[in-house]
Amino acid sequence: MLHLAPVPYLDDTPQPYAEALARLASIRHALRLVDPFGGGPASDPDEDEQLAASWSQASKAKNRCFDGRTGRTASAAAAGLQAMLAERATGREPHVAASQQLTEEIRLGLEDVSKLMRRS
Repeated sequence: MLHLAPVPYLDDTPQPYAEALARLASIRHALRLVDPFGGGPASDPDEDEQLAASWSQASKAKNRCFDGRTGRTASAAAAGLQAMLAERATGREPHVAASQQLTEEIRLGLEDVSKLMRRS
């Protein structure tokens, strides 16, 4: 006779905030690619732990808003970087004002997300 012992279910799915924090890290990386000094202060990578803690306490609506804002910021950063790389591929340097504008948009996106998650 065969007896099977129940195997405890191991939840190996990533934490719900892991993707969000990874997206923030990629946005910060894009900022460093455009401007190594980030064009001024941006949200601090050390805030990630605080964001992770606030993620679990935030409402679903706030988490969806966070997802949307980081998604838009990441998409805009990727599009801007692609445009700059396309310019370089043709042998031209991207316009300085375009680089500055992209830097500012990324920085503002990071700041917006940080403010959102700090709100009660």
